[in-house]
Amino acid sequence: MIRFYNGKILSFGGGIKVRDDEVWVEGNSIVYVGPAKEDMPAFQRQIDLKGDLLIPGFKDAHTHTAMVFLRSYADDLPLQDWLYNKVFPHEAKLTPEAIYQFTRLGIMEYLSSGITASFDMYYHNEAYAKANVDCGFRTVICSAMNDFDADPTNIEREYLRFNNYNELVSYKLGIHAEYTTGLQRMEYMASLAEKYQAPCYMHCCETKAEVEGCLERHGLTPPQLLDRMGLFRYGGGGFHCVWMSQEDIELFARKGIYAVTNPASNVKLASGVAPVDRLLAAGVPMAIGTDGAASNNALDMFREMYLASCMQKLSLWDASAGKAEDMLTMACVGGAQAMGLDDCDDIAPGKKADLCVIDLRRPNMQPLLNIPKNLVYSGSKENVRLTMVNGRILYENGRFFIGEEPEEIYRQVNDLCRSIL
Repeated sequence: MIRFYNGKILSFGGGIKVRDDEVWVEGNSIVYVGPAKEDMPAFQRQIDLKGDLLIPGFKDAHTHTAMVFLRSYADDLPLQDWLYNKVFPHEAKLTPEAIYQFTRLGIMEYLSSGITASFDMYYHNEAYAKANVDCGFRTVICSAMNDFDADPTNIEREYLRFNNYNELVSYKLGIHAEYTTGLQRMEYMASLAEKYQAPCYMHCCETKAEVEGCLERHGLTPPQLLDRMGLFRYGGGGFHCVWMSQEDIELFARKGIYAVTNPASNVKLASGVAPVDRLLAAGVPMAIGTDGAASNNALDMFREMYLASCMQKLSLWDASAGKAEDMLTMACVGGAQAMGLDDCDDIAPGKKADLCVIDLRRPNMQPLLNIPKNLVYSGSKENVRLTMVNGRILYENGRFFIGEEPEEIYRQVNDLCRSIL
């Protein structure tokens, strides 16, 4: 059993609360939250927080982890040039071994940012899942069915395999996007959603051109078409959700569809600003993701929260928009729930021990006038002191505990990049 004591706890049940309690972790779960007791059990380790803050880890609710191999390789280009001349040709060269190594590098970045789970859509899922399990990291795989898949029926085999693979891995149904997936394959995906009564996810309304193209092809926006095809019958989510009409927003709210905003990627690719405040006001459940490192270029939830908030303020010409508390809730709770990780969304007995320690004794966290706002507006990765996933400490004080030394991972990643790029 591990004891966290002498610090502050940030929890979300009934609203954001910061209190002076301690947390006990046994196995992969939180077993106690409250004041110190006179009769203490035997602890394997006791961690003195020294006034620091324990939070439920951030959840990266949309990402392509292995895209770290394209970090800073395809920058400052128009979207179509970036995608078709830089990204797609090199992704075609990816092997399972490359996915494994690049995923481990991405996991290291997640951990140093206080991220304890990722919602990933990419290639070679067997190698990807193995990398996460080997590192001890939690992930949800999202299928990316499209018209270029040689065998779309593999989606069902993966759904069954990876939902029974390891406690750290689960799998959600998804298509890549409307513009890459024909109606026949959408119908097949809808049949899987019906068969398993499962939610479905996809890139949705990321660019103006995407929405205009869907309207031209089908006379409907992407959310309207996807709903008509039956993909949202059991819920799901859309990644990006930048160009959403009022009808689209109402559809998401009515169906309980998650909107996952990716502010850094949307700004960097000049895609636009997601209507986060309008979505929240309509009752749409929301989460935050980083997208891949080729379009971001960092896997950093602090930066995402800050941008998500400030982009609302600027786009609405309203400094009261994009409230910090909303962004923090989206990053911790909304992400967990969007990914189906309802037991990872808070610090409470019975929840999974996916935790992060924030160093409040850094200058950017002082004075302690409002800790939630500090996290969103002035927090950074330098404040992450420790990251625990499933009861295991994987990152602490700059050191990683994921089965291999960082320098060896860096060496393998750079060797692979030289051969691919």
